[in-house]
Amino acid sequence: MVSIKRVSSTEIYANPWLSLREDEIVRADGSPGIYSVIDKPAGVIVIPRDDNRLYLVEQFRYAVEARRWEFPAGTAPDRQSLPPEELAVRELSEETGLRAESMTQIGSVDVAPGFSSQRQAVFLAEALSPGPPAREHEEQDMDARWWPVEQVWAAVASGEICDAQTLAALTLLITHDTAKA
Repeated sequence: MVSIKRVSSTEIYANPWLSLREDEIVRADGSPGIYSVIDKPAGVIVIPRDDNRLYLVEQFRYAVEARRWEFPAGTAPDRQSLPPEELAVRELSEETGLRAESMTQIGSVDVAPGFSSQRQAVFLAEALSPGPPAREHEEQDMDARWWPVEQVWAAVASGEICDAQTLAALTLLITHDTAKA
């Protein structure tokens, strides 16, 4: 049931990665209001797994002014729309250099539904082989490494891994593994 109706929409700002719009709305009780929405194309989160290890990347995140460990993730350039599996293969290779023989979609995540339209498909990448990464300019300071699963959980518990998308992807991984057991 939709409880809010959009009356009008105005694009306020756009760049190659996102656009910002302001919508005039009417709530279910008839009262007017506004919503500001960040529109981003659909993206992917990729969980590279080899036996009991997960591969994470670390990079500086400008908005929080800190480096963050996270799973490889992203969108197509210039707000393009690509099929999720194609985008997952691209992001994995670009950020890590890894190539996967098996790429399985295990779920999806609404990134920040209170203010963003973006949804990300979550993929489990297995049977991996190494190769050179082809990182974008903004990713040049990226670090990457394999983590034993128990170290990932310790880093989550300590707050070292605190990226919301990575935490959501870990939850989907547990659900996926539990369903297979």
